[in-house]
Amino acid sequence: MKKLLGGLILFICIQSCKQSTEYKNFLHDPALFSHTVHELNTVVMGNNFPPMVASRNYAYAAIAAYEVIAAAYPDQYTSLGGQLKGLQQHNISAIDAEADIELATLLAYMKVGESVTFPEGSMKLYEDSILQVARDKGLSRKIEEASRKLADSISMHIIRWSKKDNYLETRGAEKYAVKKIPGRWVPTPPMYATAVEPHWHEIRPLVIDSAGIFDPPPPPVFNMSDKESKYYQEVIAIKNAIDSLTPEQKHIAEFWDDNPFKMNVTGHVMFGSKKFSPSGHWMSIVGIAGKKANADFATHVYAVAKTSIALFDAFIQSWYVKYKYNTARPETIINEYIDPNWRPYLQTPAFPEYTCGHSTISSAAAEALTSVFGDNFAYTDSTELEFGIPNRSFKSFRHAAEENNWARFYGGIHFHNSCIVSTDLGQRVGRLIVDRLKMKK
Repeated sequence: MKKLLGGLILFICIQSCKQSTEYKNFLHDPALFSHTVHELNTVVMGNNFPPMVASRNYAYAAIAAYEVIAAAYPDQYTSLGGQLKGLQQHNISAIDAEADIELATLLAYMKVGESVTFPEGSMKLYEDSILQVARDKGLSRKIEEASRKLADSISMHIIRWSKKDNYLETRGAEKYAVKKIPGRWVPTPPMYATAVEPHWHEIRPLVIDSAGIFDPPPPPVFNMSDKESKYYQEVIAIKNAIDSLTPEQKHIAEFWDDNPFKMNVTGHVMFGSKKFSPSGHWMSIVGIAGKKANADFATHVYAVAKTSIALFDAFIQSWYVKYKYNTARPETIINEYIDPNWRPYLQTPAFPEYTCGHSTISSAAAEALTSVFGDNFAYTDSTELEFGIPNRSFKSFRHAAEENNWARFYGGIHFHNSCIVSTDLGQRVGRLIVDRLKMKK
């Protein structure tokens, strides 16, 4: 009888250890963090947030997740406290040995992700689903509670900090004044929407010293009366390109469109369609790169955080230039001076043309990712498959950013000069961030 009882106890112990391994295998899989980023991406898309606002959400969520990793593994990662504008060091007493670091990282990402911009509970169902799977695989209440305590401590520190970035103040700031001045931005068809976030350059940056730290040269002077002028040549170049796009060029434009809310017009019927924003597209690329590199959980979190920071500051830099010059879109100029029926291949976004936001943030993200995974990191980007757009393959992150440069031109929404200047601008932002931040030791 004693022998039988001893065997039963041994069996229970073995099963308990097995269960423990099962929940850890689930929670510690880098793919789960990548999927969680995708879930936030989906929530952002569903709520129609413009690209620069989306970058804010991704950045704070990723920073919270990274700070959990840095607190748990101080010999491998350095806290961003004292490195990012206004972020103080968060003094955490000894971390509870019962806490599961990966679970705390996921909980922090989700808590900040939904609280910075969204109504409370936007990721609740997803969080509940993760926890239920983990519980079914052996996650104990004690470990779950210790993990949440760690996550909440860091999350609240990040949330309090986020509220001081001037976001709320800009909600009530003065609207963009539409003025009928030749060459100045005005609303474009088919939505004729008002200018998006004209005060985004007033948001507190994370790393760069100020919104205007890199001040590119002014755009070509508006001049449609002189066919030899730089401005006129830019206008003709984009009109001719759109009038004769090849299938490959159309694919490139569509792949990098990343319009979070496109207004489709068919006769008298109008309906909206959604895709990931430019920053959301790059969040997806981080996941693709992490999987290919077989990066561990912590490295994946580090890559997401670094890229998110680059995207955030690059948007601030670009928006400073956009509303400094307030330049008209190609569609507006061509309709007024050349062909009233001309339309770009992509739908024109509701903000000034110079500089190109997508080119700026893509180049900045490419620099951040190159610093994590290295240059000449070839990969296939499958981000757009869920929107019915075939994959594209790249030799490196910088190669992808360079293609994005052409994509905005092929889309008919940016003069090529703007894309060239913006690519350089984004690289400078990205390199500054890479040089200044001390993250992975």
